[in-house]
Amino acid sequence: MAKPDNATKEMTAEDAAKLVSRQAPKMKDGKPVLDKDNKPVMEDKAIDADEVLSFRDYGDHVVVVTTAGEKLRGDVKK
Repeated sequence: MAKPDNATKEMTAEDAAKLVSRQAPKMKDGKPVLDKDNKPVMEDKAIDADEVLSFRDYGDHVVVVTTAGEKLRGDVKK
């Protein structure tokens, strides 16, 4: 059976990994950068496709479960 012309492309783990990120401490010279309250400054870090254990596309967002057990959400851009 042929796919209709308006069929959407199936999402891959690589596509899902590009849509999510995790919070990690910002590092400089191997040490975390601290703010004025002596707390680490956090920044978004991308994940690699090989870290994706499972994912689900909900249309407007995607949820990724990593091999480390993190559950990350990212918005799908239309």
